[in-house]
Amino acid sequence: MVRSWTSPSLSPLPASGLPLRLHDTRTGRVAPVTPLTPGTARLYVCGITPYDATHLGHANTYHAADLMHRALRDTGLEVEVAQNITDVDDPLFERARRDGIDWEELATSQVELFTEDMAALRIIAPQTYRSVSEAIDSIISVVQKLHQRGRAYPVQAADAAGPDWYLDLGMDGALGDVSGYSEQQMMEVFAERGGDPEREGKRGVFDPLLWSAEREGEPAWDAGALGRGRPGWHVECVCIAGDALGLPFDIQTGGSDLIFPHHDLSAAHAVGLGRGFATVYNHAGMVAHEGEKMSKSLGNLVFVHRLVRDGLDPMIIRLVLMAHHYRADWEWSEAELDRAAERLRAYRSAAARGGHHPATVEALRAALRQDLDTPAALETLDAWASGRGGQDPVRTPDAAAPGDVAAAVDALFGIDLS
Repeated sequence: MVRSWTSPSLSPLPASGLPLRLHDTRTGRVAPVTPLTPGTARLYVCGITPYDATHLGHANTYHAADLMHRALRDTGLEVEVAQNITDVDDPLFERARRDGIDWEELATSQVELFTEDMAALRIIAPQTYRSVSEAIDSIISVVQKLHQRGRAYPVQAADAAGPDWYLDLGMDGALGDVSGYSEQQMMEVFAERGGDPEREGKRGVFDPLLWSAEREGEPAWDAGALGRGRPGWHVECVCIAGDALGLPFDIQTGGSDLIFPHHDLSAAHAVGLGRGFATVYNHAGMVAHEGEKMSKSLGNLVFVHRLVRDGLDPMIIRLVLMAHHYRADWEWSEAELDRAAERLRAYRSAAARGGHHPATVEALRAALRQDLDTPAALETLDAWASGRGGQDPVRTPDAAAPGDVAAAVDALFGIDLS
């Protein structure tokens, strides 16, 4: 069984009772999050495919999800979080074959690195942290249900004894519901993000693979009438989210490269089951390096574990991430680390001076509530650390209001200033 990491100690502030306002990709608007179940917010975070270690692009996504978690807690909500591990997927098998290693061994080693990185960054661990290989029985049940509902159709495979099975998107008309993309926009990214638009025998060009027939050198499980094989990508998240949180749930989050096809087609699978998926779809921006988006295929990666093992305080990494709005695309450089290190020194020095600064704390809470506006929060902290915010000139707050800035920074942003 996959083990999650240990969460940092949590000392939340007294509940604000004010809602988190969050950007929804589907509507294009920032609006208050209203949980489907009063008092409890349910959040699904798309996890890694464990064939390489955590780079800063990953860290940006999981940092944003952590801020979301903390902001929801600050409103007074209970928060249920589920996160998957895509350990049954083509890139993992390809890397394992290239390196001459068993795919399960490769996945295990990379998951261990990932959990070390999350613990170092003080990311709150999800209550459910589940790999696809652990969820196979449940996934097969969902695939069979889609087949029984007439949503699955076979496509013959030249390199397998049985057919592959695809989801017929034309049955429910859900294509594009999350992304709002035109067919041209979909086609521009579909193939590079795991799709197979040229596959002969498909009814629709964007129909996703639901069940892949058994092939030599790949793991396979028995799915009854659909034959031996393994699941497609999108149905895996639908199943893990449904088992952990129930369908529909409140927030689906991940990197913006998941908007289409992954989140769009995951939602379409849920519709095929006669269910809704998420109420809010929220996406983090991409991090570039050397002029290109950080990606394993390009090899332009800055790894979290290497920075930490070289002696970098993980709180500096969090401050680098906070300097950019989570939805923004930005480019990493060494100068980012230098500025964040300066900030951390200044903040820790200010925290050591102590004092009661309730207006500063309220400004931090307000920034986080407004679509996780961390650049605004850093401006507040810069003023506090320089002494410009020392007298809390914004207003005269209730003396009983939370005023310990270091405690607030820990609770709201996961940064240890001790």
